[in-house]
Amino acid sequence: MKPRSPKVRASVDRIEDDLAVLVVDGREVTRPLASLPEGVREGDVLDLESLEVDREATEALRAEVDQARQRALRGKTPPPGDFDL
Repeated sequence: MKPRSPKVRASVDRIEDDLAVLVVDGREVTRPLASLPEGVREGDVLDLESLEVDREATEALRAEVDQARQRALRGKTPPPGDFDL
């Protein structure tokens, strides 16, 4: 039996007009937004073979980013004012 190759995934870095900027293996590539699943948004992880949003990988990435933000802010005083980034 042939071993399964790992899934090829991309994260949606940003959406600029009608283009999506994806990060694939650390490189940025662009795709027409219309070629991606309807409702795709920044931060989603796509399975490039099926072109579907990988919900489990998306949630894992969001949790990882949230933890990194918390580590970066640990021990720092927030700037004065009423705003969120």
